Amino acid sequence: MLNVILYQPEIPPNTGNIIRLCANTGAKLHLIKPLGFILEDKQLLRAGLDYHEFTSLIIHESWVECAKYLQDHRFFAVSTKGKQRYDSTEYASGDAFIFGAESRGLPTEILESFSEQHRLRVPMVQGSRSLNLSNTVAVVVYEAWRQTKFKNGL
Repeated sequence: MLNVILYQPEIPPNTGNIIRLCANTGAKLHLIKPLGFILEDKQLLRAGLDYHEFTSLIIHESWVECAKYLQDHRFFAVSTKGKQRYDSTEYASGDAFIFGAESRGLPTEILESFSEQHRLRVPMVQGSRSLNLSNTVAVVVYEAWRQTKFKNGL
């Protein structure tokens, strides 16, 4: 099972889409506070449809708490400032991917705590700022799941 970590997510429909993605891929979703919305937000619920009950969702008070909870897992930070292309890394079941807030990404101190090989990026054309968070999570999760032979998938 893969682990998706959203650091202080701000936009409810993005998190709703990611809830649905995690339900359909078997990934576990971790949200790090503070959240930019309440979990009962109508936009979050609408985007997640009825998949909330099928998603393993864990709320963490801080990045430190989340990292400790997943201490036996391998971590990757996904950022426009990443050095390693997401498709050039070999993934394993249990890997954890942390994504930053929509408006500001990951804090420098968190990003720099990862080795360059564990700072991933999704390629874009030159001059682009960033992809939508839920799209980026989908690209990375599906590549990791593909590499793990779509474990538990049909």
